[in-house]
Amino acid sequence: MFRKLPSILRPSVLSCRAGAAHYSSSSPTSFFTQVLSKFPSERCLVFAYGSGVFRQEGHKDTKDNMTDFIFAVHDTEQWHKENLALHPMHYSTMARMMGPAAIKRCQEEWGARLYFNTLVPWGNGMIKYGVINRRDLLKDLRDWETLYVAGRLHKPVNIIEQEEDKELKEALCTNLSSAVHTALLLLPERFTEEELYMTVAGLSYTGDFRMVVGEDRNKVANIVRPQVDRFRELYRKKLQEFAPVLHMSDNVCVQDVGSGGRMAHLTRLPSGIRDRVLTMYNTNQDTRQVEEIMVEIMVEIAKAVGQ
Repeated sequence: MFRKLPSILRPSVLSCRAGAAHYSSSSPTSFFTQVLSKFPSERCLVFAYGSGVFRQEGHKDTKDNMTDFIFAVHDTEQWHKENLALHPMHYSTMARMMGPAAIKRCQEEWGARLYFNTLVPWGNGMIKYGVINRRDLLKDLRDWETLYVAGRLHKPVNIIEQEEDKELKEALCTNLSSAVHTALLLLPERFTEEELYMTVAGLSYTGDFRMVVGEDRNKVANIVRPQVDRFRELYRKKLQEFAPVLHMSDNVCVQDVGSGGRMAHLTRLPSGIRDRVLTMYNTNQDTRQVEEIMVEIMVEIAKAVGQ
């Protein structure tokens, strides 16, 4: 029965191929400041991520790696209109011909609600940047609709610019809480702090075909291990909120695996995951109650992690 669980909730993650990272709001370097100055200013959040920003195992230096950016904007069409005027060669020939209205439709109606320009020459290196509408960003952070941007924000990133926006700030916090709730469901009663961060960082790679073909299978560990301190700082306050069900001491974690603790995590999963789990288990939708299904799922998870 456990096979019914969507891949993101399967305990195969416990193998801890690992990975991670979260927010660094350090002062932007001259490079980041220079990059931002060349793009349309109408934006609510900009962050840089990946091996071009923070060192990963297997990469000797960050300076030779492509730097990845995400721009969250209020008005997708207007942003692309301005950016096309500033940087037409960042876009493909077809995109330039279609224009900003068509680019907006491609971005907001398909896939992960992002539009990427990649392999963009910048100075002595390359950058890649994705554009997402604020509305779609909030939905992914809260509900894990695609887990594309939300998953990147489970790991340390360099937030270069952020508007004073209470709704966005709360959604960023909710995304971290959801990551911890999900990771704790996947972990046994006792585990290490590093295993916690690797499970969190691995959520966005679970079920990713690139982890089977093409990607480094140690990618998660390569992300987490050089950045344990950044992960610790990113999740420090959030983990304090889990004190009733999680005890941490000397890098060893012990969690409450009783029915109350498990149920607390299940009921706080993002709706995009929780609704899929309920649908998969609720084969008799007219007669079964949500609470009954949750108990069944909880029992299956406990069996899977050997409790």
